[in-house]
Amino acid sequence: MKEYKKVRIHLSFWHKEPDQDYIEIANREAKDGWKLLQIFAPNVGGYGLANYFELVFEKDR
Repeated sequence: MKEYKKVRIHLSFWHKEPDQDYIEIANREAKDGWKLLQIFAPNVGGYGLANYFELVFEKDR
């Protein structure tokens, strides 16, 4: 059986740069047995740009 979790990374309003380094997050989660499964941007703002990204992680229970 699998377990899933997500981590949201917000993007700055003006420059659309992430407020966290997703590689650091992936490395941190990997130490606890989580595997990065997907990165996606579920919301799109008024100018067609994402407001945030979500990292989805998976691991065996």
